[in-house]
Amino acid sequence: MATVTYSKATRVYAGTERPAVNQLDLEIGDGEFLVLVGPSGCGKSTSLRMLAGLEDVDDGSIFIDSRDVTHLPPKARDIAMVFQNYALYPHMTVYENMAFALKLRKTSKAEIDRRVKEAAALLQLDDYLGRKPKALSGGQRQRVAMGRAIVREPQVFLMDEPLSNLDAKLRVQTRTQIASLQAKLGITTVYVTHDQVEAMTMGHRVAVMLDGVLQQVDTPRALYDTPSNVFVAGFMGSPAMNIKTVPLTENGANFAELIVPLTREQVEAAKADGGNGNVTVGFRPEDCDLVSPTEGGLPVVVELVEDLGSDANIYGTATINGTSERFVVRTDRRTMPNMGDTVYVKPRTGKNHTFHATTGVRI
Repeated sequence: MATVTYSKATRVYAGTERPAVNQLDLEIGDGEFLVLVGPSGCGKSTSLRMLAGLEDVDDGSIFIDSRDVTHLPPKARDIAMVFQNYALYPHMTVYENMAFALKLRKTSKAEIDRRVKEAAALLQLDDYLGRKPKALSGGQRQRVAMGRAIVREPQVFLMDEPLSNLDAKLRVQTRTQIASLQAKLGITTVYVTHDQVEAMTMGHRVAVMLDGVLQQVDTPRALYDTPSNVFVAGFMGSPAMNIKTVPLTENGANFAELIVPLTREQVEAAKADGGNGNVTVGFRPEDCDLVSPTEGGLPVVVELVEDLGSDANIYGTATINGTSERFVVRTDRRTMPNMGDTVYVKPRTGKNHTFHATTGVRI
């Protein structure tokens, strides 16, 4: 097991002005499961490949434990990588695929046999060791790719969107298996995904990236409850947080028919640094109530109702200062409105998130 440290690690591709990864500072603890998440092109896969030695580091350093691996070849880093496309040898059996890297190391046959069979038992692949990849399902192939990494007994596991080729049901099942397997093995793991639900359910900590820059790194709960800026607030959570920039008053944020109260300190912070008389306020779909028209809620015209069984998501639009704005609210399915209805939405007191209108930073 090992710690991993990115120290101002930067990657700039030839012919581009903006770095793919820009001065990444990140420490990953011994035995930690860290998830790198963000939209396409944010630099998460490049960051992983820099750690693997598959991408050059143009500036800064990367350490595994206290050893500087910045310019070491991949084979000298003691890491094992699980790819999106499994990368199995089609002409080899499951046993041979899992044993291949150990054979290259000239590991003894007895040791290879022990490690492969232990990994197969861990991954419930005992009955498939004699099969070739074409005779396996997508989930089984992914487990073989995991087994091939496990038998190497590396210091660090690297996983690059390993579930993206699986169907939705299998993704849920496999992510549970990966998380429990990592807890059992205790090997430091860096996992890349664009799926924020995967990130929230798997990682000990989650690092959110945008345009090559680390936005926030924290536990899933802290990211959800106290996002550090507007991007993190909107990215983490499904359905996404309702985030609107509205005029600032002495009492709070002015949503036309609705005033969202803010503290005196928040009002002062919103005015500072060129706030231009506005403030950005967000509230999550589940932190709203449907109220009667007399209770001072925001009128929202319902455009779509998603019946999820246990509850429902209501999508609609409201007019704020002459502009039509989209909102989503989660409610009990027993109180579901119909399409075309007008509902009155009121954020729960103390559940809103407030950000500076210009900088986007939490206040």
